[in-house]
Amino acid sequence: MARKLLFPAEDGTLLTYSAGEASPFPKTAPVPRSRVAYAAAHVVLDAQASEPEQIDWEATLAYRHHLWSLGLAVAEAMDTSQRGMGLSWAQAQQLIQRSIGEARAQPGARVACGAGTDQLAPSSSVTLEQVRQAYEEQCGFVESAGGRIILMASRALAACARTPEDYMQAYDHILSQVAQPVIIHWLGDMFDPALAGYWGSSDVDAAMESCLAIIQSHATKVDGIKISLLDAEREISMRRLLPEGVKMYTGDDFNYADLMLGDEQGHSHALLGIFDAIAPAASAALQQLDAGNIERYMEILAPTVPLSRHIFQAPTYNYKAGIVFLAYLNGHQDHFKMVAGLESARSLPHLARLFVLADQARLLVDPDLASERMRTILLQAGIEQEGEAF
Repeated sequence: MARKLLFPAEDGTLLTYSAGEASPFPKTAPVPRSRVAYAAAHVVLDAQASEPEQIDWEATLAYRHHLWSLGLAVAEAMDTSQRGMGLSWAQAQQLIQRSIGEARAQPGARVACGAGTDQLAPSSSVTLEQVRQAYEEQCGFVESAGGRIILMASRALAACARTPEDYMQAYDHILSQVAQPVIIHWLGDMFDPALAGYWGSSDVDAAMESCLAIIQSHATKVDGIKISLLDAEREISMRRLLPEGVKMYTGDDFNYADLMLGDEQGHSHALLGIFDAIAPAASAALQQLDAGNIERYMEILAPTVPLSRHIFQAPTYNYKAGIVFLAYLNGHQDHFKMVAGLESARSLPHLARLFVLADQARLLVDPDLASERMRTILLQAGIEQEGEAF
């Protein structure tokens, strides 16, 4: 089957590209021993449903089984699932219940679920008490469903909090009530502009001090902190200041390979959106890390970093389009449509470059299928293709 494609470049020229060999990575793997690794999973839209924004539950849950089969844990109902960008709290509740139910039936499957305040519209008129009640509702729902909590950053809290003490009071209230240790989620404003100034300061170092004070006050209720600041040095600095037993989960989709490898003073675990897209490579690399083969670990992950940096390029919050596009190329869903129409968030040249980088990272499971689907996208955009038809 012909794989030759004509791609649009950013300067408007057309480039010829042919996909290489299929992904060499195993389709199943045990749970990694040396690192905890969560993949924040996307949702699949039901493009044939009569009601708008309906989730294709079969395809969505099948993708979770794909991640579990590779030994990865699932971070459910997070921003990768379009939480706060098309996925409502009502839909998130269904997603959480279904995912937890599927995990129970899959030996070794692990899932932790986002609990936030997105049933509240962010506004300066929202009160801290309303934020606390919203967190209580969502945390209670996750725990009653049998899930572990990822305590998501709150747009509503960012909108109404005035001081670091406001954050301290809100987190004190929730952490004093949870039944099991949670993962606190610090999402930088490059991922969500509504979270600018989180922890009560626009100065990242001051914000980190406030966050650390909360963690130190509730160390027994905190499994770890996931930070997504795309700043490796700050993550390392914070990692070294965490109380004993509290994990650092990297959310740095630019520097994850080095941060997970770590140094003589420690390492980061992973809670990453990019692990949705590069799951086979991530799994294979972590198996090599378990075996002490650092050279092979880096050899596998190194080609995925340019792909991840491309997917998460500014505006970073549009990264979800790239995640879903790669799932489409690899046959995990039969269309490239997203909740709230977010497939349009990235340009055709961006998607074409993504195809090339995914191929170079050996992440195209079936290059013929991926090329056929890429060809369809190109033809729909009016870019005629040369050579033998698929």
